[in-house]
Amino acid sequence: MSKNVLIISTSLRKGSNSEILADAFAKGAKQKDNHVEKISLCDKTIHFCKGCLACLKTQRCVMHDDADMIAQKMRHADVIVFATPIYYYEMSGQMKTMLDRSNPLFESDYAFRDIYLLATAAEEEKSAMDGAIKGLKGWIDCFEKCALKGVVYGLGADTAGSVEGTPAVEEAYEMGKRV
Repeated sequence: MSKNVLIISTSLRKGSNSEILADAFAKGAKQKDNHVEKISLCDKTIHFCKGCLACLKTQRCVMHDDADMIAQKMRHADVIVFATPIYYYEMSGQMKTMLDRSNPLFESDYAFRDIYLLATAAEEEKSAMDGAIKGLKGWIDCFEKCALKGVVYGLGADTAGSVEGTPAVEEAYEMGKRV
């Protein structure tokens, strides 16, 4: 059965290492006839959440920037994939801000069940991703119908494009084929 897959690439650099993983995942998911949409945050306007909680009543954010549109796409996706560079052992600030801005989904009838994380870091140890995984799991814990289904560790990606040709790219592709 075909799924609606939304990939959110959170790096602010076009063609970044994490975006390379996002593209590999997309290629694999498309090969299995899924509907795949990739959104890059690098050209989006996303303001910080104000914490007003009006969205819990309206299921829409009172700020009408790109995050509101992305959150609505998240609501209808069966699968959400986050691709992020690791900054100081954590997800990118853009990713965290987008997670915060998805608050309108909290009490909605959201479709997503499967969440994936594609992360790249200059470090060679998987533990460099622990903060990002913990942060994403905290978000997932608020949405009881979904679960973290997989993580790709793009390690040793210390310069632009250096993730190319690493096992992480093939892992992202294969993970995409399994959605």
